[in-house]
Amino acid sequence: MQNDLPIRKIIHVDMDAFYASVEQMDNPELKGKPIAVGGSSKRGVVSAASYEARTFGVRSAMSGVKARRLCPELIFVRPRFDRYHEISKKIRKIFHDYTDLVEPLSLDEAYLDVTQNKKGHPSATLIAKDIRQRIFNEVGLTASAGISINKFIAKVASDYNKPNGQKTVNPEEVLEFLEALDIRKFYGVGKVTAEKMYQKGIFTGKDLKAKSLEYLDAHFGKSGRYYYYVVRGIHNSEVKPNRTRKSLAAERTFSENLSSEVFMLEKLDHIAEEVARRLNKSSVAGKTVTLKIKYSDFTLQTRSKTLPYFISDKSIILETAKDLLYQDKLSNSVRLLGISLSNLNTETSKKSTVKTPEKAVSVQLQFEF
Repeated sequence: MQNDLPIRKIIHVDMDAFYASVEQMDNPELKGKPIAVGGSSKRGVVSAASYEARTFGVRSAMSGVKARRLCPELIFVRPRFDRYHEISKKIRKIFHDYTDLVEPLSLDEAYLDVTQNKKGHPSATLIAKDIRQRIFNEVGLTASAGISINKFIAKVASDYNKPNGQKTVNPEEVLEFLEALDIRKFYGVGKVTAEKMYQKGIFTGKDLKAKSLEYLDAHFGKSGRYYYYVVRGIHNSEVKPNRTRKSLAAERTFSENLSSEVFMLEKLDHIAEEVARRLNKSSVAGKTVTLKIKYSDFTLQTRSKTLPYFISDKSIILETAKDLLYQDKLSNSVRLLGISLSNLNTETSKKSTVKTPEKAVSVQLQFEF
């Protein structure tokens, strides 16, 4: 590792089977049983699975039909997102008792920078242990944690002793830890990339580290540089407590496949209304409308159009989505439609504050430092 990189104390906290655990906590009859949060119909998808269900191979994003086939005793529970938000707020309140540098990734996980913390405690390992104990005592759920010098290693480590465990990777252990790691465990390496790496003889961090930057750039594009540095323990991204929203979206999966654009217009109307509602609630607008189309064979297609002005009105969102729908002929019947709005004015407002070259330089130095 480079000696001039800042050494931080980062904790990644990840709740254990969050949605399913909340359901088991609120309904004691479900404890110890295989449950799936989501729909059991032929169009239903598993949002979360309890650890009892996972032993049968049930996983999130799996179809309800397949999940039921793997586990005939599986109990399906409808998601209650208001309840999950309520619990998440309680957990984040605990985080903020230790540091204001909290970066939520979702309702059930977050990064914490405890290099300088409110408790004045020098041990990030003991802080993580205390946070997990408080979550259990005050909320009633278990959490796992990873502790290390940067966000990447902390996130990888949080999955190491799941559920209800934690893993600390000390500075002097980083390189050895990463070299021994299965490439599938690297955050940012998905199934497709892992298969591609296997084909090129890359199975562990040590194998990845043996490849040059030029080789990784040539075979993995922009991600090649990322892989080159993280396997060397270099990931200098800060914990950002105020993450800027980059897009807003809504989508619908249909009970029956739709084969004609005419039948999709009513669906798009409802989706556009939901996107507009979320935009207005967040007081943001955007320029780029993207239409997401998932076909009956599960292939995915996106079509985008960037307007010269910011929009948040349902009628304009809908008309733009219609144009994108008719832009090209559909290749198959459709099972899902989604609309998202990106290129938001939250991003532009930040850029617009840099009006002179002098200010631009000072901002750049601040972020590099």
